[in-house]
Amino acid sequence: MKNLATLALISSIALVSCKKETKTVTKVDPKTGKTVTVEVPADSVAKVAENPAIKDSAGIFKQTFKLEKGKTYPLTTYQRDVKTMTDPQGKSITATSESTDEMNFTVNDVKGNVYDMILNLVSKRSSQTAQGKTIVVDTKLPIPKEDDLKMIWNINRALTGNKLNMKMDDKGNVLSITGFDAVYKKVADAAGTLLKDANQKASVVASLKETFNEKVLKDQFTKNLTILPKKGAKIGEKWSTSENADANGSIKVTSNYILKSVGNGTAEISITGGIPKKTEKKTQGPITHSLSSELDQNGTIKFDQSSGWITNQNISVKTTQTETISDGKQSQSMTSVSNSSVMVNPSSK
Repeated sequence: MKNLATLALISSIALVSCKKETKTVTKVDPKTGKTVTVEVPADSVAKVAENPAIKDSAGIFKQTFKLEKGKTYPLTTYQRDVKTMTDPQGKSITATSESTDEMNFTVNDVKGNVYDMILNLVSKRSSQTAQGKTIVVDTKLPIPKEDDLKMIWNINRALTGNKLNMKMDDKGNVLSITGFDAVYKKVADAAGTLLKDANQKASVVASLKETFNEKVLKDQFTKNLTILPKKGAKIGEKWSTSENADANGSIKVTSNYILKSVGNGTAEISITGGIPKKTEKKTQGPITHSLSSELDQNGTIKFDQSSGWITNQNISVKTTQTETISDGKQSQSMTSVSNSSVMVNPSSK
């Protein structure tokens, strides 16, 4: 009997010792949309800094940055587009394109609330697949044999391997980006190896300056690095932004965000929205030409709670465009559907 009692005591001690500690995580229930608190194993919860970059005050979470001197932070962007065009006879053609821009940021110094950083432009890759043939231009690979791809590779290779100086405050405001002139010169020299005409070489550099400059990069980094509104947001709170989709601003892309959860070392935000269906019609005599288009987006964006840096973005975008010509008796339509994946720091493609 004594042995049985001892065995029972040992068993109860074993059960207590095997019971794992738990922690609570607050998130939004995807089925009900309500904020819930759930218990998860303590060892599954990532370690968070005592004073994290993304933290709450009275239930309102704000995003700041707490970056470490000497540490490098990745920002690789990847996009994959699968476009299918269907003609009036119902015949379809599908083409796939991919692009990857690999870059990272090394913190040189921290003065007050300003980070002095080096922007490292690491590599560029693009590919197009259509009718069973794939064309790849990758700065990590040798120059392509095709003459029409050599220029693209030369320019991309000249762009990579460069370093720009960037200053950003702890709120995510990019204060300055410098060092472009050295990059422009490198690109001009690369273009000069294939183009003997001075005007053509100047045109290449001028085109680059329109898409690769301080303003463009500031806008890109502001959009990628800071998502939470300046006033902050509660778990489950929604907010929206709008930006021009065309040059004259007549078409707007709306992005609707929800702060889904903050916990386990990660702040997760969902995104939906797009461009509502819009149809334009023009009539000339008996012929009516109409063009309808719409865009839908949805996905998630995740940030490291301790540093405030983006860890992952995965957004799906579907664009549908239909062009129709009618004479009142019969009509013909051509449809284009594009399914895109837009990622930041993709763990897998």
